[in-house]
Amino acid sequence: MTTLVRYRRPSAGIHPPHLYPDYTSTIKRAPKQPLVLIPHQLSEITGPVFGHGRIRAEDHDLTRMHAAEPLGERIIVTGRVLDEDGRPVPHTLVELWQANAAGRYLHKNDQHAAPLDPNFSGAGRTVTDAAGQYRFVTIKPGSYPWKNHANAWRPQHLHFSVFGPSFLTRIVTQMYFPGDPLMAYDPIYNSIHDEKARERLIARFDLDVTEPDWALGYRFDIVLRGRDATPEHH
Repeated sequence: MTTLVRYRRPSAGIHPPHLYPDYTSTIKRAPKQPLVLIPHQLSEITGPVFGHGRIRAEDHDLTRMHAAEPLGERIIVTGRVLDEDGRPVPHTLVELWQANAAGRYLHKNDQHAAPLDPNFSGAGRTVTDAAGQYRFVTIKPGSYPWKNHANAWRPQHLHFSVFGPSFLTRIVTQMYFPGDPLMAYDPIYNSIHDEKARERLIARFDLDVTEPDWALGYRFDIVLRGRDATPEHH
């Protein structure tokens, strides 16, 4: 007989509330009734197993997907994916998407007055190694207006999706850069009540990751669940 070891429920304050009026789109999409807690079953705490056959070795490098290099400051972002007990999560899918150096996404709904870059699509993916490490090469994204409130600008950020070993460990989050003054004004970042949890969304500049004459390096670990979880940040 197999005993199911269920995940711990997330601690209060780590993840943003479903309704945060300063982030205006949550007013329309937040549930109106209290959530129903469903007991964890086998289907939630195991699987799915994602195939990696379509992931190419070069998919982690967003600067080499076109005929020429994109405009902007080249950066390296690396880190570990960890479970709720601090153990590495190997061979799991990590996806990244972002705006270009001018602060514009390659998406039909993004029509603000910033140029597109023909050599930058803004999306990449990779799989963690046996030690739970991932690595991306990309460019530092620009800030952009987003019309949430008067004179609203998003801080520079990268979006991450990590699947982990099951449905309950999948996380979508954002990574911010140290010292960005726009974080103080950003309702998405500030919707997380726990200050230490917010700080876990800020990457750390790392000179050891930095490659001389080529790219600055940042380290950003992602914890899927538990007391030290990386906040979900859509």
